[in-house]
Amino acid sequence: MRKSILSLMLIGSLYVADARPVDDFRAITLAEYQKAKSFTVKDLDNETYVKIENSYILDRYEGRKPYFITGDDGLKKRIDLYRLLAKDGMAELGMMIFYTNEKGKQFQALLPSSKTEGKIWEQYFEDIHAIDKVEKNFVLKLSYVLSKELSFQEYKAMSQGKDLKAESATYGNDICFPGTQEVAMANGRKKLLQDVKAGDEVLTIDPATKRTTKVQVKELVSHEAKNYAITRLVVVNATEKAGKKGQEVKLESKIIEATPNHPMLTQNGNRKIGEVTAGDEVLCFDSKSGNFAAYKVLQKKEFAGGVQKVYNIEASGGSTFMMNDVMVMQK
Repeated sequence: MRKSILSLMLIGSLYVADARPVDDFRAITLAEYQKAKSFTVKDLDNETYVKIENSYILDRYEGRKPYFITGDDGLKKRIDLYRLLAKDGMAELGMMIFYTNEKGKQFQALLPSSKTEGKIWEQYFEDIHAIDKVEKNFVLKLSYVLSKELSFQEYKAMSQGKDLKAESATYGNDICFPGTQEVAMANGRKKLLQDVKAGDEVLTIDPATKRTTKVQVKELVSHEAKNYAITRLVVVNATEKAGKKGQEVKLESKIIEATPNHPMLTQNGNRKIGEVTAGDEVLCFDSKSGNFAAYKVLQKKEFAGGVQKVYNIEASGGSTFMMNDVMVMQK
């Protein structure tokens, strides 16, 4: 399940660099893009301005120190950003990303400038997906850094650009979840939603007090198999502190999927999940601390989920459920 989630999580990042004129950028060619992926910086700690082949320059982005990101697995990764410039005219071609894992192995990717044509963006998506297959949650960690540093926007034309109407995605009154979402049960375990049965006990949480109680499932409602539109939210809890060597980040994440009309509570009130926006806060369960905490929405994507049944729980009480450790409202 995790692998399929990551394959659909791929995001492009169309960055708007500071307030510099658009003429400061130019489109990178495919040949340049392929060549640039081999560019290296020998000493990421000390080399901030590197000339390559007397034609290109790698310039550390705003002189910033690296990010050191520790994820849910407890492993620390490093991300360094360098602007890629064409020496002739000093136009910016993109942003070089150097990603170093806990064993010292380095991966590279090149985020193209906003002027670059679509086929090169497609190559970029393939490249970051390839790294993601080897380095778990690479895309998530990269997304977090880009959102902090590059006036990040989702590159909708490529990463979200599916025409849902063309794929006949179904929007309707069915307020539900895919069956592969996990429900927090009263016994402390989790259960696939599609396997929940009448008589099971699940947890409900009071949004005001954050106290949990057990409620009994009266019925698991299933809706006929259709190609439902699905909204996916990636939510994160990040703590940062400035260290001597760079920015230390602890990053925890959750992923929730539902039909776009399912309600959930945010800091801005009760909203349909399809109306939730990046930056909104939702309540999640932190398994490490055993407490509930506010997580921020980092990414939102809507797509045709494929032909499947969707489900919802009718319970004997409460107003919420914990689905994939994210609090959602009962129907």
